[in-house]
Amino acid sequence: MSTALDYLKATGTVVVSDSGDFESIDVYKPQDATTNPSLILAAANKPGYAHLIDAAIKYGKEKGGDVAAQTENAMDRLLVEFGKEILKIIPGRVSTEVDARLSFDKEGTKAKAKQLIALYESVGVSKDRVLIKIASTWEGIQAARELERDDNIHCNLTLLFGFGQAVACAEAGVTLISPFVGRILDWYKKSTGKTYEGDEDPGVISVKKIFNYYKQHGYNTIVMGASFRNSGEIKALAGVDFLTIAPALLEELKNSSDQVPKKLDAVAGMASSSSPRSSAKEKDLPKVSYVDNEPEFRWALLQDQMAFDKLHEGIKKFAEDGETLKQVLAKKLSA
Repeated sequence: MSTALDYLKATGTVVVSDSGDFESIDVYKPQDATTNPSLILAAANKPGYAHLIDAAIKYGKEKGGDVAAQTENAMDRLLVEFGKEILKIIPGRVSTEVDARLSFDKEGTKAKAKQLIALYESVGVSKDRVLIKIASTWEGIQAARELERDDNIHCNLTLLFGFGQAVACAEAGVTLISPFVGRILDWYKKSTGKTYEGDEDPGVISVKKIFNYYKQHGYNTIVMGASFRNSGEIKALAGVDFLTIAPALLEELKNSSDQVPKKLDAVAGMASSSSPRSSAKEKDLPKVSYVDNEPEFRWALLQDQMAFDKLHEGIKKFAEDGETLKQVLAKKLSA
């Protein structure tokens, strides 16, 4: 019997697992997987992953230096160890995030991305199977532009909340963006006191606009909805390029037999009363540009209070979880 997860995949949407817990990933047969410091921290606290921490600690000590330097190297190796194990399960790519503290440092972001790719290659993983996750700040987007163009390192621009961020990412030629659907919903629920569902969800509306804009103007950047609060948001985006979904919601879809009609189309398709949709090509979304225009990008972000708030809040949270994970490693290195 087909499940809602099967129906979702049948719309053309690529399903991605949003987890650092690779033991659960294989159950849902995703194409790709994404990780972040918060997910790795949660997984690293489980006994089953102790051997990965041990490998990271060993690497940190071998690299030498003071405890801070060893910790930094151990952290990078831990991220790669998780990614390597995940890639044994999935056929596609894994996303690995650079330190969130580098979100406003273009050169630092580029250097860290290259270090991570070199580490992956040292353990037998080719860079075409890795996406480097970078926050969608101006500096992050410019770092990704140069990594894609000059080093053929593919990037996933994360913590994306505003349309201006999405436009700048597409113009930079990044491989993929991750608009955070649920966090957009969180902001609007808190600021308005209202509840939103399905097609009325502000996060869903945002991703639909980005998807339609990209397809209408011929951008190749993949739109991957992320950070969902309920399965209704997922179903409302059926047909979008990719969706990265946490294990709990993947399980819900796997246990449901509900039909999931296609809601988004890059080109004109057959619609029906049960599957109302229109193609991106039919939309009228004027072209916007931020090429070489940092002031306009920053002004657009500042004007979008939700995007401004959630971007900086997300960077702070990822950085805090990254620091907590480093403290765990530092303690082991000092033991």
